[in-house]
Amino acid sequence: MVTPFQADGSIDFAAYKKLIHHVIENGCQYIVVLGTTGEAPVLSKEEKIQLIQIAYDEIKGKVPVVVGIGGNNTAALIEDLKTFPLAGAAAILSASPYYSKPSQEGIFQHYKALAAASPKPIMLYNVPGRTGRGIEAETIIRIANEVPNVMGIKEASGDMLLCMHILREKPKDFMVVSGDDALAMSQIACGMEGVISVAANAFPAHFSKMIDAALQGDFTSAKIINDKLLPAYELMFCENNPAGIKAFLAEQHIIQNYLRLPLVPLSAEVHEKVKRFKI
Repeated sequence: MVTPFQADGSIDFAAYKKLIHHVIENGCQYIVVLGTTGEAPVLSKEEKIQLIQIAYDEIKGKVPVVVGIGGNNTAALIEDLKTFPLAGAAAILSASPYYSKPSQEGIFQHYKALAAASPKPIMLYNVPGRTGRGIEAETIIRIANEVPNVMGIKEASGDMLLCMHILREKPKDFMVVSGDDALAMSQIACGMEGVISVAANAFPAHFSKMIDAALQGDFTSAKIINDKLLPAYELMFCENNPAGIKAFLAEQHIIQNYLRLPLVPLSAEVHEKVKRFKI
């Protein structure tokens, strides 16, 4: 989920609640708060705690809540795992350390430390396009086999060969979900179990129907919907995320079109294309 802001940069909590109900009532089976799309790096700890608690209060157990707690300061993340309100969470989504570019052994030890401290199962998040260092397939399989309390991975490397390697070698109870809307249908065909989606903020009914069809093996129906969504995927990510998805949500009058620096809204030229998009 995105984090809506007001013109003064403060969180728009009314829009946040509206968005929660929008995605759940239109077919999303769980939500993620404090993810990259939620602009977590520019939220204060107090704001993060507020967003987590509001999600629990609004959802009331209707769907699971996954909380994003990731970064490159292992000790600070362990402190967050101990102090954030996580009793109502189903799992923790934790992006691999960014900027520091640790070795694969460093990544392994990072997740081992987080898993030992976490009161909830950890879901790895491999997104080298953002972090600067990918988690190699061998490291993912090693973590899956050797680190208790790690339950799966959001795979957003865009590397289909790596994905297939993970799916072939993983333990049976290790969940693999897509982190790339445009590849999700194809990755489900390879064996993934779902997706953590950006597009589902604005198109929850269509996207959920597409994913459900793919999970049921009905790729003919899934492709029809996916083909219609392809132009939207391109607009969402052509400048930055979440500027693209926030533009779509603003056009739907669900949130206002504000981001926190260093992110800025879409350029006028691209936003005009967002306005013209119809599904």
